[in-house]
Amino acid sequence: MGIWNDTQVAAFRRITAFLKTQGTVPGIQLGHAGRKASTERTWVDRGRPIAPEEPNGWTPVGPSALAFDEASTLPEELTTDRIRGIVQEFAAAAERALAAGFEVAEIHGAHGYLIHQFLSPYSNRRTDEYGGSFEGRTRFALEVVDAVRAVWPEDLPLFFRISATDWLAENPADDRDGWTADDTVRFAKELHARGVDLLDVSTGGNAPSAKIETGPGYQVPFADRVRNETGMPVAAVGMITEPVQAQEIIATGKADAVLLARELLRNPYWAHRAARELGRDLTFPIQYHRA
Repeated sequence: MGIWNDTQVAAFRRITAFLKTQGTVPGIQLGHAGRKASTERTWVDRGRPIAPEEPNGWTPVGPSALAFDEASTLPEELTTDRIRGIVQEFAAAAERALAAGFEVAEIHGAHGYLIHQFLSPYSNRRTDEYGGSFEGRTRFALEVVDAVRAVWPEDLPLFFRISATDWLAENPADDRDGWTADDTVRFAKELHARGVDLLDVSTGGNAPSAKIETGPGYQVPFADRVRNETGMPVAAVGMITEPVQAQEIIATGKADAVLLARELLRNPYWAHRAARELGRDLTFPIQYHRA
């Protein structure tokens, strides 16, 4: 789905209006795939890259002319003028999101997409003001935040999704430079000062060959560290599937919120299951009562 034109705004209004009648808060995630763009749908041929000469394919863009992997199309390195144009496109998308009735916006700066590509020295080899130092590599992300916050009302939440690490520094056998947990803590302070209300802490997605030790709640320690070292509200994600597991994360102060994605695809009634197991009552739509 996208929100780069007003026709999409009109279509989203029907969805957000319905969500509000059901007592929930509609939110939207704003992102740019960067060098990971021009791919098939994930449920068709595993989302394989589509070459520019193929139908529906195009040349993606990125901070540097470095492909995500051997199968991916070589991206075009963005000019500084085009970078600044994309910053304004994020702001325009936020304005459309507001007009479409969304009440939470999240800037997607994780999982190897464009903002993450700029943040990490693994994918950003630029030598101008948008590369090199920590300040240079974070410049694009902070410009996007400033542009979005300028058009997004102060009384509506703005989230930022981050990959807390590229999982390169954690592997002693891997000598490649990447984005680290230390970088995330430092960057979180900048985001909080610029009006980001919550950091959505994920990991990985930028270095396809990175070694990642996964397991239930394996990303929670990164959220915990940001929260306790910066005071910024955070959300934990990643293989959080059990209600008691989510409750423990909140109750022990490891995160301020738990966000679910795939578990809700598997079980859309997870919230009702959690309420039942944790001793709380939720109401069902009246059409469901007979079940």
